[in-house]
Amino acid sequence: MVEIVQVGKKRAIYIPKHIAKEMGINEGDKMILEVKDGKIILTHIKKVRGNVFWGEVSIEEVEEVGEEITRDTIGSG
Repeated sequence: MVEIVQVGKKRAIYIPKHIAKEMGINEGDKMILEVKDGKIILTHIKKVRGNVFWGEVSIEEVEEVGEEITRDTIGSG
């Protein structure tokens, strides 16, 4: 699905109501904002219970972060 949205005051971008409803996004929910290959990617962090959040993460992302931590650890030692 592709939608054209307008950037508002303070560079706010509003998610169209029908998309927010379909994705289960509500006011106050947390989102991950990622800039990749010149694109902005928003990922909804789903609330499980209380203030605990879950997000969808691929195995590749876990491996990438692990490798980055290893490089940082080895490089700083």
